[in-house]
Amino acid sequence: MGLLAGCSGGGDGSGGNTSGKAGEQADGNAKTGNTVTLKMWGGVPPEAGPQQVIDAWNKEHPDIQVEYVRFVNDDDGNLKLDTAMITGQDVDLFVNYSISQASKRVESNLALDLSQFSDYNIDEKMGADAESWKIDGKYYGMPTTKSPFFIALNKDALDAAGLPVPKDWTWDELREYAKKLKAGSNYGFIQNMEPFVDPIDSVLSQEGYTKPDGTSNLDHPLVKKWLETLDIMMKEDKTTPPLGEQLTSKMPVEQVFLSGEVPMLNIGAWLLRSSNNFTDFPRDFKIAFAQVPRLADSADNYVTRGGLGDYISINAKSKHQAEAWEFLKWYADGGMAPMAAGGRLPASKDANQEDALTSLLGDKKDTYDLESLMYVMFEDKTPTYVRSLPQEVMDMRAQEYEKFFLGAQSLDQTIQAMVTRHNDFLKQNK
Repeated sequence: MGLLAGCSGGGDGSGGNTSGKAGEQADGNAKTGNTVTLKMWGGVPPEAGPQQVIDAWNKEHPDIQVEYVRFVNDDDGNLKLDTAMITGQDVDLFVNYSISQASKRVESNLALDLSQFSDYNIDEKMGADAESWKIDGKYYGMPTTKSPFFIALNKDALDAAGLPVPKDWTWDELREYAKKLKAGSNYGFIQNMEPFVDPIDSVLSQEGYTKPDGTSNLDHPLVKKWLETLDIMMKEDKTTPPLGEQLTSKMPVEQVFLSGEVPMLNIGAWLLRSSNNFTDFPRDFKIAFAQVPRLADSADNYVTRGGLGDYISINAKSKHQAEAWEFLKWYADGGMAPMAAGGRLPASKDANQEDALTSLLGDKKDTYDLESLMYVMFEDKTPTYVRSLPQEVMDMRAQEYEKFFLGAQSLDQTIQAMVTRHNDFLKQNK
């Protein structure tokens, strides 16, 4: 991907100040009697909201019909999407789930610069957090959701252990909770692999991935603390699964948590897609929510992953860019409300949040600890960051810490290897 053509150009990145033809072109379809079919690629299963969204749009817009294509948001799934666009298959809109994915697609000239559209101001609609999604000062997609990450907790297990639902806590405190909640041979804490490394990024996104002299900061003391803490929990406390076990077994962490087997889970808002599904994931306990803990003792300068997400781009090669833009505006301003059932809350100030909250909880309201849910989803004012580290560095870093957790190299060797490889990357990309 990185070897493909360079950046697409034009525009000031405001989300639209230079052209107002999108609506006119889309309206023209109705006047001529032509029906345009758009294909939108996303990572959410269609039955978890997307199909309901698409059906509502298609009913209201007979001249612009949308088909949803699901890809799995992993390496293979993202490669499938990229290949489809590169080879000219039908992709009109697509969802990026990280800034690194979006940046690569911009570099490869696959994402349209949205500043050509003048009738929608992304900054005004989505607020200050949208700024994190600008690439070279421009929007090549629209962030559409609020994206909280959290620790999901079995409230019944907490009550039985006499533990309060935490608000402001550290990884050391989470470790103690895991020991107290561990039952028999079961674990006390499990993690979805997507946010696994977030504690490092919560530190380095603020203090810098590089030091003032331009060299790698992956030997930051809190990086070492993260590695040590998890290693102890895996091997000494036995309160969280060894990484090798989790990777080789492809542990279904949501199912494990919702079955009541493990009482704490590090995950994002997509958990609600499963926790609201009592057919496939029956449960008899109430779920509470807590902020992802921090590594540092002090809360000063702490940020947590979150902000906005589901960055939807228009394919730069799409033959129906105007129609795609009309759909994207409608989606962002409230059409996406059914997505809240899977934890995807609309970010636009013009979306009806009451509709979204109703969709989020459905008829399962009584199965959640509402006080902690409202705090984590809506009230927590902790600053957030969007992961922006280049994918190459993320992959390199993961390769090295996996060796450590698998016992293939020492802690010091791991830190040194990460620093050396990061420095090599920095030299090659000056």
